[in-house]
Amino acid sequence: MDHRSEVREFLTSRRARISPQQIGLRTYGERRRVPGLRREEVARLAGLSIDYYTRLERGNLKGVSETVLEAISQALRLDRGEHDHLFDLARTANPSGARPTRAAVETPVRPELQFMLDAITAAPAFIANNRMDLVAANALAAAMYSVMFHGPGRPVNFSRHIFLDPAAPRFYPDWERAAWTNVAILRREAGRHPRDKRLADLVGELSVRSEAFRELWATHDVRRHYAGMKSFRHPEVGLLELNFQSLELDGDPGLTMTVYTATPGTPTAESLRLLASWAATEEPARLTNSH
Repeated sequence: MDHRSEVREFLTSRRARISPQQIGLRTYGERRRVPGLRREEVARLAGLSIDYYTRLERGNLKGVSETVLEAISQALRLDRGEHDHLFDLARTANPSGARPTRAAVETPVRPELQFMLDAITAAPAFIANNRMDLVAANALAAAMYSVMFHGPGRPVNFSRHIFLDPAAPRFYPDWERAAWTNVAILRREAGRHPRDKRLADLVGELSVRSEAFRELWATHDVRRHYAGMKSFRHPEVGLLELNFQSLELDGDPGLTMTVYTATPGTPTAESLRLLASWAATEEPARLTNSH
């Protein structure tokens, strides 16, 4: 998809989800041809002329100021992830004045990063790149995601696993939520790195092979994904309800480290101990390189 289409569909989809009632606009029973707000209503909320907002929504963000972007973000009630995505799209349209984004790391993960992961022994910890490849893991993370390593492809990829692996719905108790989150992260990364060919190729592959992915990609939802809770159903130890924290590694562009922890005293805390025992007997190298 070209950049103008990306901008147009993102802004249109955000406008469509806001009802006139949400902004206190009386419609007096009139029939409206478009879902959500009209362009002129967004323009008025943002303090812009209808002609200027129409130009922006049609995909022409060239020369747009941060002040205008902030006004549009507020008018459309964008959350933090959506706000950042709009600014990323504007940076692509205005490369000369943009804050540059560094390309994803293409080299193997530095040994020091693997040492750091291995030093975390009581929690699953792993590193992924912006294409959702799992590029490094400690023993507990390798054991937790062992279902992802059944195929021959390396590095394993979270998106391919979720949308193309028949085992994924069993591994994720709330598969629909996991799928939506995965696509929303990929959409945000595509906005941050519009010239990443491997990322574009992944999106193209999944769009061809998965109807569910195509439908979710068309929503233009984006998400910041730094903290929260996730649930997994591991084939050996059962249900795991884990807190997670994700940190972007500034010294290694495009890489993010995620650590899962269990709340002390919960069944998941005991399940993690069982998973550690299982991992010790299975050996991480065999779990990850068995094919």
